[in-house]
Amino acid sequence: MPNQKILHHVTYCGLYCKLCAQQNRIPKQASQLERSLHEEGFDDFYQYVPEMKEVFPLFWQFLQKLATFDCNCRVGKGGPPDCKIRNCAREKGVEVCPQCKDYPCTLIKSLAEHYPTLIQDGKRLQKVGIEKWVKEQEERVKRGVVYADIRYKTEN
Repeated sequence: MPNQKILHHVTYCGLYCKLCAQQNRIPKQASQLERSLHEEGFDDFYQYVPEMKEVFPLFWQFLQKLATFDCNCRVGKGGPPDCKIRNCAREKGVEVCPQCKDYPCTLIKSLAEHYPTLIQDGKRLQKVGIEKWVKEQEERVKRGVVYADIRYKTEN
């Protein structure tokens, strides 16, 4: 059984949190925008555009939150609160879905319609084990890989 530190960025479904734009790309971009706005003297910009007086402080707070946001489905700060995959994994006593005898199930197959590497990544995890798999994901992070670049958009 892997320790919780190794699992910290591994979702129950088998995605790697640090490959998500919400943890990888967006915080960097939000920090850069916040820095740029500050350097350009926009801290109190709303004084010059009266209609922004009420919304600008909220925008600033939102930008700061984006820059520091750290979600994690294992501690209930990420993903849908009623995530069927998380609930199923917990019920079956697996720490990550690829450890389940039913992998890939219909829940995973449905999610994989939007994340085309999900099932192959899960099979890789089964083959090499969680510790090596996490190291491989960290290599992807270093190369700048983000799921948003390969994810299929949800059709409305």
